Amino acid sequence: MSETTEQQTTEQDTEVVRGAAGMPEPPAAPADGASQDQLEEAMKDVVDPELGINVVDLGLVYGIDRDGDTAVIDMTLTSAACPLTDVIEEQTRSALTAGPDGGLVSDVRINWVWMPPWGPEKITEDGREQLRALGFRV
Repeated sequence: MSETTEQQTTEQDTEVVRGAAGMPEPPAAPADGASQDQLEEAMKDVVDPELGINVVDLGLVYGIDRDGDTAVIDMTLTSAACPLTDVIEEQTRSALTAGPDGGLVSDVRINWVWMPPWGPEKITEDGREQLRALGFRV
């Protein structure tokens, strides 16, 4: 068989599937699950859009748990009227479920909590240093 005929046969045998049906399934999260430390570290990729500081160091994350392969996060905001809640939710989902290995968990649930209310005393020392670098007095 000539090279051209062989190439044509190979091309005819390959079916191209376009659209969502042609996309590979995302890899599953690791079977053993992510540790609290891994989840908290990943949450440092979630940045408050107004201040530019991550939500962990701002003291906005009150707790992280797991329910099966779902991360359950108790989180607050600096203000209940924050218009950027959706941005923080999207960043959280991306930080915990996306990645080359499929993410740390397969799903995320955020419990927005308002008690105890957030205050500057909840900011970590790393967060304070970042705020000082931006010109804030804390």
